[in-house]
Order: sequence, then structure tokens, then C-alpha cells
Amino acid sequence: MLLPLLSLALAANQKSPAWTPARLFNESRRASISGTFEPELIRWFGGDTALLKGADAKIQDLTVAWAIEVPSSAKQVAVEIVETPHPNARRYPGVDSLAPMAHRELTLKQVGKGRLFAGAFGLPEGSGFLWRYSIDSQPVGDPRQLEVYTMPKESKPDPAIPSGILESQPPMTSQIFGGTKHDWWIYTPAGFDPAKESNLVVFQDGQWSHGYAPVYFDHLIATHELPQTVVVFVTPGTFPDGKSDRSREYDTLNEMYVRFLLEELLPPIEAKYKITQDPMRRCVAGLSSGGICAFTAAWQRPDKFGLVMSWIGSFTDIASGSTLIEGGHNYPALIRKTPHKPIKVFLQDGANDLDNVHGNWPLSNKQMFAALEFAKYDVQASWGNGFHSDKHGRAIMADVLRWLFTKG
Repeated sequence: MLLPLLSLALAANQKSPAWTPARLFNESRRASISGTFEPELIRWFGGDTALLKGADAKIQDLTVAWAIEVPSSAKQVAVEIVETPHPNARRYPGVDSLAPMAHRELTLKQVGKGRLFAGAFGLPEGSGFLWRYSIDSQPVGDPRQLEVYTMPKESKPDPAIPSGILESQPPMTSQIFGGTKHDWWIYTPAGFDPAKESNLVVFQDGQWSHGYAPVYFDHLIATHELPQTVVVFVTPGTFPDGKSDRSREYDTLNEMYVRFLLEELLPPIEAKYKITQDPMRRCVAGLSSGGICAFTAAWQRPDKFGLVMSWIGSFTDIASGSTLIEGGHNYPALIRKTPHKPIKVFLQDGANDLDNVHGNWPLSNKQMFAALEFAKYDVQASWGNGFHSDKHGRAIMADVLRWLFTKG
């Protein structure tokens, strides 16, 4: 009897596999989902409080998991795809591939005989739509956003690839912007050689990008697809009372922000590291207002920044000024009528991006691209179905960096 008892004890101590959308997808393909999984699934989806409202979707590349607790009388529980693509999508070529999914329902399965319904589904690459739960054909709550992409290997740490160093710096006070304080970080790759000339990348809105961008550079530098690169992440400024200066710094079409970079932020970096002065090896990057800010920095000083990476760029009239017409929506006309500048530009946006009093983001980005093409700039773009988020940009970031830093 000893061996069977020992086996039972060992089995009891073994932990069940961690729940992932892929695991739930496999369970969802069975005739039913075992009730023994109910406590684990409830914990995984955030507990009863979250499930009573319908849990947020859990995403693993293109596999998406949903779950909701329902009244005991419920018969049919589903995820309703409310709208895809955005009503404006057909204005923009190449973004209506998900039209057949409109109003489609993804039926969830009951877990055991309880009140929990769950399921996971594989979606097409680049799906972007609004969804909500449905119980017996009655909608639950407001529509929520979802977009999915296959994340590249460069977005994930690899034990075989050494990590660079990300160092937080003491806050910087800007005199150009009237005493605003900026947090910032410096990334240097593994095996960094201070005597060797380095490329430079500066990310605006560094409070977000410093958390995910370094691993991309770990990969690309380790595989020699990028040379040694110093990456700077800087936040928009805040005043002593905590008020953000982001819009003034980022959305305004003047030289103040690039002066901040060249006169205040970069001098101590260039004193410490050997940074290239070749503008085609110096990149400014950002998303939303940070995207137009990056373009403005290169537009004002193409002798210092020759490469621009903009995601969901706010080329709209946010900085409208006293005239109401001073904002970034002017760039397409300026690009067409201003002598050519030696800058290389990448743009990204999604059909479900913002459409508000400041302008229409997808249309503004399309106009930027058309103007840059007309004026014979080296420009590429990626249009998708996404919302005002960094998800699409992160999915393509490695390839974009490869393209930007490839000469010719």
C-alpha cells in the first residue's frame, strides 16, 4: 500500500499548469469545461467581483480568453463583437479585412454546472474591434476595445541574450520650459564600450517606453542588426504644482522642444558617452503627442535628428493657439511647400484611432504620409485596425528600427 499512497501524496502536491489563453483555448475545444477548474479560473480572471461585471479579456498574441459569472437562469452567454472595423475604416485602404467579423458572437461554455462561463478563441492577425458580453441576447455593460498582434521574439527576454543596463537619472529641471521637471533614463547595451561611437535614440513619453523598449535593443544589438546604441527615455515636464506641461512641449510647432533636447538633456549624455553626430544615426521616437513631438524635433533640426518613429501621431489641431489654427494639422501643407529636409520617417496608425474636436487621427496620419510621399521623403507607414494605443507599434517595433537604421 505504501507506493499507491506515496503516489497520491505526490499528485496532491503537484501544482496544476498555469492558466493562459492558450490553455483555456484547448479546454474550450472539448465538449465541456470541467467544473474542477472553476476556482482556478475565478482566481485567474480576477475574482468574483471582476467576473460579475464580466472580466477583461486576457490576450496571448492572437489568442483571447473571456469569462463572466451569470445568473443561474442564463442559457446563452457570448462575447458580442459590436463594431469592426471603425465606421470610418472604409475611407482608408487596407483596413476592412475584418468586415466579415461584424456582429459575430463568440459563444462561451459553462464551466461545470456553475454560473461561470468562459472560453478562448484565435483571432486574425491585427484584429481591432469593440466587444461586450451578451447574456441571453442582452448586452452587458459598455463596449470595450480589443486589438491583437503576434508579438515578435524581440519583445521578449531571451536567456541567451544578455540584458543591457537601464539607469534612472536624477530629475532634470528645464529652464527652457520655465522650471518644469523631467524624469529620464539611459539604456546602454550589454558589453557597452564607452570608447566606441554609439547611435542615439530618444523616446518621448519615456514613462511608458522605458518599460518595454530596452529588450528590443538587447536583441537587435546582440544580433548585430543595430550597432552599439545609447537610448534615452524622457518624460514630459511637470510644474511644481504637479500640472503636466506635455501638450505645450509636444503639440506645439516650434523649436522649443528640440532646444530642450540639444541644450539641456543631451549635453551631459554626450559628455559621458561618445555619441555619433551623424543625423541618420540619431532617432527621435514617440507615440500620440510624443509622435508629433518627435517629427517636430527632426523637422526643426534635421542636422541633429534624421530619423523619426511615430506611432498614432497627433498630427491634429491640439495646439490650436489663439487663432485656433496653429496645430499639427498644418504639417501636410508645410511638408508640400517647404524645401526638402533630409529626414527619414515611419508612421503608424489604426482605423479605430481617435476622432474628436482636435481632428481625425487616422486621416491626419494618412495626410502626413501622402505629403511626405509627394515631397519625395524616405517614408514608410503601417496602417491597421487598432485604437489609440501602443500595441500595434510594439508588434512592429523591431522591423521599424531595422528599416530606420538601414542606409540607402
